[in-house]
Amino acid sequence: MLLKRLLLSFFTIANTCAFAQTMHRQVAITIDDLPYADGRRCDETDTLATTEKLLDPIRAAKVPVVGFVIGDRCMDLKPGQRRILLKMWLDAGAELGNHTWSHPDLNKIPLKEYEKQILETDDDLRRTINPSKLRYFRAPYLHDGSNLQTKKQLQRFLSRHGYQEAPVTFDNNDWTFAAAYSLALKNNDSALAKSIEDAYISYMESIAEFFEKRSIEVLGRECPQVLLIHASRLNAKMMPALLQMLRGRGYTFVSLEQAMHDDSYRIPDTYIGRKGLSWIHRWGLAKGRPIKLEPNEPEWVAKIANQPVP
Repeated sequence: MLLKRLLLSFFTIANTCAFAQTMHRQVAITIDDLPYADGRRCDETDTLATTEKLLDPIRAAKVPVVGFVIGDRCMDLKPGQRRILLKMWLDAGAELGNHTWSHPDLNKIPLKEYEKQILETDDDLRRTINPSKLRYFRAPYLHDGSNLQTKKQLQRFLSRHGYQEAPVTFDNNDWTFAAAYSLALKNNDSALAKSIEDAYISYMESIAEFFEKRSIEVLGRECPQVLLIHASRLNAKMMPALLQMLRGRGYTFVSLEQAMHDDSYRIPDTYIGRKGLSWIHRWGLAKGRPIKLEPNEPEWVAKIANQPVP
């Protein structure tokens, strides 16, 4: 009997290890606030260098990416300079999407004005670089309707104009780290910048771990994830480490289209509210499960990020 229990325990452990080794996780990477997330005004040299640095590891590893463009971002550059910036993304194999004209909050402006902003960016992208595909829309702040009428009207508008709303599952506050990082760079504080870099990867791994577990709680399994980050100097520096962290957790990189082929993305998004939420939270609400919020960034990072820029 003891031998039987020992053998059963051995095979259970062996099967668990085999499962862990063969577990196949997938993640689609989406990057918001193109061409440049660290400010509405753009220095040509800095923006080109940041974009190149951000795209280098993506290009080298052939990672599928969708980049969401804010129409009025970097409009202080000459049209040709801005065109080069956006074309760099296409040349790196990225697909571009629509992130409105000026990143407004749908909770604060009329829907008609919001729709006009979507069309302005659509027109600008088609005139500037004429991408072969322009099919995804990302709502600023993930605010896509605080009431049923607004949500339904927005979805009908997007459908009429050939757009699909891009979901997010790995939602996070990378922008808080980016703001703190920008301040450290501005102050030439290399020690602080390094501390922020180290804390960032640890935080992003905690986000991945949280939503992996939460997807099992909500769906009964892990689904292909969709990561949202921003086109910042922080992510330009940390992209190799971020990709490596995800690989270390067993992820392969897939396109947004591939991720959304999973049945989980056909669960109706019935969430109505003023808060931007991960789609995993939305699916949980649709199944009657209360929200469990993801980890916050460290307080010291948030405190730095909230300091006024000199």
